[in-house]
Amino acid sequence: MYVRLVRFAFGPGKQDAAGNLAADLVHAISSRPGCKGVTFFGDHADGEYGLYVLWDTQENADAAEAVIGPRLEQHLSGNVVRAPERRLFEVLQASS
Repeated sequence: MYVRLVRFAFGPGKQDAAGNLAADLVHAISSRPGCKGVTFFGDHADGEYGLYVLWDTQENADAAEAVIGPRLEQHLSGNVVRAPERRLFEVLQASS
């Protein structure tokens, strides 16, 4: 199992941009092969948001990134106050 964690800052007052991103991408990500779950999280007060995606394999995570990445970039372009952080982590231990 793998976790893709993407964190980004829109800054305060960008709830609409965050909502549009979630509405466009959460379903698109969850319908990709190997996706075990998607969580969009954030704090409207400071404008910090992120995506947490659980994948069955690194190959499926990487394949999804190739498709979803450009769509994510469209939402981030002109909205972020600093470069987003993107990481892929191997799940070392999980509860069921």
